[in-house]
Amino acid sequence: MRVTPVRTNPQLDAACGATLFFKCENLQATGAFKARGAHNAVFALAESAASRGVVTHSSGNHGAALALAGRSRQIPVSVVVPRGAAANKIESIRRYGGVIVESGPTLADRELAASQLQAESGAVFVHPSNDAAVISGQGTAALELLEQQPDIEALVAPVGGGGILSGTALAASGAGRPIAVYGGEPAGSDDAARSLAAGRILLPDHPKTIADGLRSALGDLTFAILRERGVRIFTVTEDQILEAMRLLRHVFEMPVEPSSAVAYAAVAANPDVFRGRRVGVILTGGNVDPALL
Repeated sequence: MRVTPVRTNPQLDAACGATLFFKCENLQATGAFKARGAHNAVFALAESAASRGVVTHSSGNHGAALALAGRSRQIPVSVVVPRGAAANKIESIRRYGGVIVESGPTLADRELAASQLQAESGAVFVHPSNDAAVISGQGTAALELLEQQPDIEALVAPVGGGGILSGTALAASGAGRPIAVYGGEPAGSDDAARSLAAGRILLPDHPKTIADGLRSALGDLTFAILRERGVRIFTVTEDQILEAMRLLRHVFEMPVEPSSAVAYAAVAANPDVFRGRRVGVILTGGNVDPALL
């Protein structure tokens, strides 16, 4: 994995009244943080299990990351992709050698298709987020950020299935000092915020958001980590996501996908929470559909 850079910008600091440190996982291998968890999971497999190959379901980034990890270990990878997934992400999976199987558009559709594919092939299922090895791998982004910028007081990451946010919470809890952890989530797919408020996992209710990577649901592992560590989640509107995406692209002159922009949108929408603090913001991916731009 690449040691991704940390970037700052006085314009964004002034807008939020905080000192922001952006961890650029959009510059990671495959263009997203997902490569960390996928490689950790694939290389943790015993040889007997790895030889059967791996299978997953993904809207794009996890699938591409798993395909690259599989190619690195020279094992087959199959990815169930929901109908309507971004064309550039599908192409990325193919480019890294993944075999694509299309499913219906819902989370339930792709979970069922992945389960059937696993049963038929005997491959190992690697969940996009609710997997201990995946969570640990994703958490290395925050761990690395805390090494690069040791005086950070708060960390913010997007939340969909909860892999990056729960990994971030684990990294923060091992820092030996108090570090607050927050999540950003689209208001049109706010099942994580509702789940933590209710004290139980609530599934997405026909999620409608441009942030395609955040339409998934928390699992038992990610939910437990977020709940036990008191992670607070802020929801943001589609307009706030698009404005954050536009501003980040303009300021840093690099691609930032909608799911990634959600983290900064959460900070910008809640200045009273972050004012005067040193805040690490994880930019999770840069695989933007050219048609969307």
